Amino acid sequence: MRIAIVEDNRPLADGVAKAFEADGHGVVCLHDGASASDFLKGEEFDLLVLDINLPAKSGLDVLAEMRARGSETPVLLLSARADVDDRIDGLDKGADDYLTKPFDIAELKARARALLRRSEKQLTPVIKVGDLALDVGARTLSRDGNPVELPRREYALAEALIQNRNRVLSKAQLLEHLYGLGDEAEEAAVELYVHRLRKRIADSGAEIRTVRGLGYCLREAD
Repeated sequence: MRIAIVEDNRPLADGVAKAFEADGHGVVCLHDGASASDFLKGEEFDLLVLDINLPAKSGLDVLAEMRARGSETPVLLLSARADVDDRIDGLDKGADDYLTKPFDIAELKARARALLRRSEKQLTPVIKVGDLALDVGARTLSRDGNPVELPRREYALAEALIQNRNRVLSKAQLLEHLYGLGDEAEEAAVELYVHRLRKRIADSGAEIRTVRGLGYCLREAD
């Protein structure tokens, strides 16, 4: 899953990002409301963790703009404000949940999982390509009904390619899904994971095609 974190406290943002990355999610961190608002206009995420008190533009304004555009991305608000009126204001503007600082990372992750499960019920629960089946909710991959055990980076790659089956994804897009925006990992890492995943799904009825100069596309084999 792709998760965006908008939090001006960089140590806190980094800590939350690492917690999500440890679970295999791709994470993007932004640190002010104006840049977040601009960035989110052109990007889709599975979950947004959004602080209210941000430089340049309030998190509530960012949220209101998202909902006005028709975005249904689940939003978990963070704030040092504990007043009931503040919570009501955030929920009325379209937030799905609210967590007061300071918080425990385990609770944040639990609330995030609940929001992701809720949104996943609106998606196709199982996506099939050839003999492969990706269970979006359970975050598992199987082949002919048998589990395919994958390290988290390879699973993240499989997830991105299967969810975008028949579409070409660039190395940059896959790198962001695997590591998050701004990570220092190189595109050669994508080539390595594609090579490994190809071997694991050989003769499965699905194949990863290289589209020269553009990226990779997973589709049913001819």
